[in-house]
Amino acid sequence: MAFGGFDSRGGAPQPMAEINTTPLVDVMLVLLVIFIITAPLLTHAIKLDLPSAQAPVAAEKPQTITLSIDSQGKVYWNDAPLTDPAALLGRLREAASKSPQPELHLRADQQVRYQHIAEVMSAAQQAGLAKIGFVTDPRTLPRP
Repeated sequence: MAFGGFDSRGGAPQPMAEINTTPLVDVMLVLLVIFIITAPLLTHAIKLDLPSAQAPVAAEKPQTITLSIDSQGKVYWNDAPLTDPAALLGRLREAASKSPQPELHLRADQQVRYQHIAEVMSAAQQAGLAKIGFVTDPRTLPRP
């Protein structure tokens, strides 16, 4: 098989100086098919045509309750100590019955056992509180 050009005027045949684009087109078509197949898998959103409505801005912010648990497991309701678990449950039920329902901010010492935190969260859930947040100390992470 001889490689040669189109110019065959006397003399030695010259090599063909054209680029063969067929392999390039084949690769591009394969990549296009792969992207067409995988592109729908990358989106997990559901297309919805949501209705538009005007709602007034809520003027009243819900009350915030701060529950603190120290390293010995003592519970404080807005900085006031609670000694009885039944008193905690009663206050949580009273707070859950308010409208709008207050937000519960749970602060716990890092040395406290998780069991105490789980008991307080369980009591809040039994009382009917739905908005529970954890308060942490923001710190910058050490750079590696």
